[in-house]
Amino acid sequence: MTTSAPDTVRGRFAVVPAAYVVCVRPGAPGGSGAVEVLLQLRSGTGFMDDHWAAGAAGHVEKGETAPDAARREAAEELGIDPELVFLTTMQRRAPGPDVSPAIDERVDFFFAAPAWTGEPRVMEGAKCADLRWFALDALPDPVVPHELTVLQALAASPAGTDVEALATVGAGLAPYTTFGFDS
Repeated sequence: MTTSAPDTVRGRFAVVPAAYVVCVRPGAPGGSGAVEVLLQLRSGTGFMDDHWAAGAAGHVEKGETAPDAARREAAEELGIDPELVFLTTMQRRAPGPDVSPAIDERVDFFFAAPAWTGEPRVMEGAKCADLRWFALDALPDPVVPHELTVLQALAASPAGTDVEALATVGAGLAPYTTFGFDS
């Protein structure tokens, strides 16, 4: 396979790293008991618009760690300073024959935020049409597909019904997952 200049760095394959923040809270009294997650409805971004997605997410900038990027994105998009708990790392690609490696192959770092300072709110109205809490067992449709995979794994874990489990034993998700590759 040959890649074009924008797809390589010093002649090597490059991927785009991103960080995701999933704010979590205990489920509503009288509900199913499932943990609730804060999701945003994407709008005006050119990628998966009209899909629900993690409350905050974005690219890891040069010289920035994934947790630092997650905190920055949470501040920029939600106006909060989150406590982060690592969930999983996902290597993913867009399916299809016309995949551009530098654009469509990524490494994503997912974090849960069981606590934060500030009140979550829409900070970038041009990119977010709505912001709502959903029980993990009653997610909206559609959710960005690779993010849905992580949310479903979280729902199936001990942390899916116990926010406190995140702080004590973690989410129990596989530390490394893939999405979009033939297996």
